[in-house]
Parts: sequence; C-alpha cells; structure tokens
Amino acid sequence: MSTAPVPSFYLYGEPQRSVAEGFVHVESLDDRSRPSEWTIRPHVHRDLNHIILIGEGGGAMQAEAAQVSFDAPCLLLIPAGIVHGFSWHSESSGHVTTIADSYLRHLIARDADLAPLFANPQAVPLALAEGDAAQNIIMRMVQELGWSGPGQRAAVESALLSLMVLALRHAPLTQAAQPGTARQAALVARLRERIEQRFRQREAVSDQARALGTSLTALRQACAHVAGTSPAQMLDDRALLEARRLLLYSQLSVAEVAYAVGFEDPAYFSRFFTRHVGQPPRAWRAARDG
Repeated sequence: MSTAPVPSFYLYGEPQRSVAEGFVHVESLDDRSRPSEWTIRPHVHRDLNHIILIGEGGGAMQAEAAQVSFDAPCLLLIPAGIVHGFSWHSESSGHVTTIADSYLRHLIARDADLAPLFANPQAVPLALAEGDAAQNIIMRMVQELGWSGPGQRAAVESALLSLMVLALRHAPLTQAAQPGTARQAALVARLRERIEQRFRQREAVSDQARALGTSLTALRQACAHVAGTSPAQMLDDRALLEARRLLLYSQLSVAEVAYAVGFEDPAYFSRFFTRHVGQPPRAWRAARDG
C-alpha cells in the first residue's frame, strides 16, 4: 500500500516538477478556487512556500491535522512540505504568493529574524489599513513579474521582503521569538533539509551535528535561538508529522505506519506517539475519522 497518499503538486493541480532558482509567482485566489468550487483539497508542495493574502471573505485552512478559521484581512503562511487545504467563503478574494524554498532559505540566511515566519503554518490577522498595504505590495510584485525591465529581480525581492516584514510584525507566533544570527539560521535550515531527507533513519542528534560539520553544542544553541526548540525535538516532530499524515490520509495499519516512519518496533512507536500526542495512534486516528 502507498505511503504517499497526499497529492504533491507544483502549483495546485499541476504535475510536480523542479522549481527554478529564485522562483516567485503571484496569482489571484479566484484563479484556482472558483473552478474548484471554493475548495482546495489537501495537498503538498515539496519545494514551494505560500503567503496568501485574504483581502475579502474568509474560510478555514487545514494544515496537517489542525483546522484554522480566518477572516479578512489576513495573511496565511504555509511552509513547503506541509499538507494543506482550504475551504473559502464564496465571496472571498485575495492573492497567492508562492516562493521557491531554496530562495526563501537564501532570504532567511541574510536575515534570521524572518526564520520563525515559516517554522509552522499560521494565520496572521491584519487591520484594514495593513490589509490595504499588503494588497498594494502584492500588486507592485504582480506588475514587476509581468515585464522584464531593468532591476526587475531587485524590485520583486523588495516587494517580497516588504510583505514578509509586514507578516513578521503581526504574526503572534513570531512576536516573542528571539532574533538569531544569519549563521545560526543557515545551520538550522541545513538541519531541516537533512531531517526532511533522512528522518526515517532515526539518526542521533550527534550524527546530525557531525554530518553538518558542527559541534553538538553549537547545533543545540542554534536550534534554541532560531527555532525555539531542540534538534532532538525537531527530529521527533518530523517523524510525528509523517505519522499523523499516514494515519489521516492512508489505510496503513499502525504497525505499517511505524515501519514507514523508521521505527523497527511498532510497540515502541505506539509509546512514542502516545507520549508526544497524548493518545495512542489507533485512538487518535479513530477520533478524527468521526
């Protein structure tokens, strides 16, 4: 049975393909939502992040197992690799800005203050004036993306950074975050990438540090400073994320889920899941099956 039950797209509905370096794309919320009757089914983008402006209306976002309701004006931030879907109110309007993950990591390496923005999916409420400001920034980006005049790349990046700073200064999950250094942010970004590629190996944190060419102490300090957590918790969180996905979106047994996320002993996996989530995997799945 497949262990990848969630569709993976380039842009929604488009076959997966490689993402160009520096890729930034903006489209109207209406473009893909109206043909889908204002429902975007759960899916994942392997290498793309979203900043979605909801200028009018509202709806609900599914991000992994969580449901988040939102009303305009707001910004929705969805990191690459997160299963997400939407149910919009039919009168909703806005724009979807999509950013290549490699480009986003480059921006974060230059300013680590931006790192918490895409640590988790979130909805950022805005005042009316801020919603208008976000709309103006996005329309400037649309104008620049529509031609190839001198300085286009710089102009697009300027608008993109303005939008990210607007989100940063109003995001409840980032207001209390400590600023990190660019070097630490780059190290944490490399750790996230390695975890994404190898989390099924269940490697020790010391192995991660050695592979990244740093000390265990430096890795722990960087994770605490930039991500507000430990590298061990990041490893566990990624395994739990995958386990929740498989429990929600596949028919795999609990034992098969355990093997799929790198556990050799299904009983140990069940204890691990229960300790972190508060319910055994079978009970957690049953509660969400309705």
